[in-house]
Amino acid sequence: MPFITNEKAKESVAIFYEDYGQGQPVILIHGWPLSRKSWEQQVWKIVEEGYRCISYDRRGFGISSSPWDGYDYSSLAGDLHTLITELDLKDVVLVGFSMGGGEVVRYCTDFGTENIAKAALISSIIPLVKKKDDNPDGVPMHVLDNIKSALQKDRVGFLKNFHKGFYNYEDNKNRVSEGQLEYDFIVASHASPRATIQAALSWMHTDFRPELKNVDVPTLIVHGDADQTVPIETSGDLAAKGISKSTYEVIKGAPHGLNVTHADALNDILINFLKG
Repeated sequence: MPFITNEKAKESVAIFYEDYGQGQPVILIHGWPLSRKSWEQQVWKIVEEGYRCISYDRRGFGISSSPWDGYDYSSLAGDLHTLITELDLKDVVLVGFSMGGGEVVRYCTDFGTENIAKAALISSIIPLVKKKDDNPDGVPMHVLDNIKSALQKDRVGFLKNFHKGFYNYEDNKNRVSEGQLEYDFIVASHASPRATIQAALSWMHTDFRPELKNVDVPTLIVHGDADQTVPIETSGDLAAKGISKSTYEVIKGAPHGLNVTHADALNDILINFLKG
């Protein structure tokens, strides 16, 4: 089984990855609280279109190792850098979903874009989730505190219902099956409890606004205008304004988990961007 090991981390971390196809490398960075498996509807399309598709499990998720600490974005970007370095990748396209958008931006900040050709932010939390005086459309602090409290008291109970909101399930029963909800629950519930909480704190509180200038490669931003998990006003809209070389695509009626509910639309947008 393919693992790379980040020996530079405070605690050695083994990251599991899958590597398919040939051509320009496209790295898929999953969202919270899932794993590389959430990219199922994108991997086959990317490979079929002639690209090398690499997806990996963030530390603490999937079958990567689960250190006690190190869920800040610089540590997570360090794991991504190790993957790129160990596989000797050049001309890379980074694709981050939801929380994964943070790794994309922090990678550009900490390691630069010498080996990065393009980037894509899909339903991303970038640039700031939390509501503040200068981010009035963000998620109120009491909502974020309630998520943390629920994870601490009954993590699996919280996760059991989380993805109904992720997909706007009541509005998209024709687009997402009960089996998908059960599958997501299984994947999420098997993640490290510590990682689930600590990673959540990172996406809740990290302010990437000062770092947007570091994303100096052509960047695709895709967001659904019905996203109830990461409001478009505080994410996609602001990211598109802050990243100078961005292309912004809004999918009408799409929820947060548009990689499943609107997979065909997302795939078409993503492939067109890769080929552009």
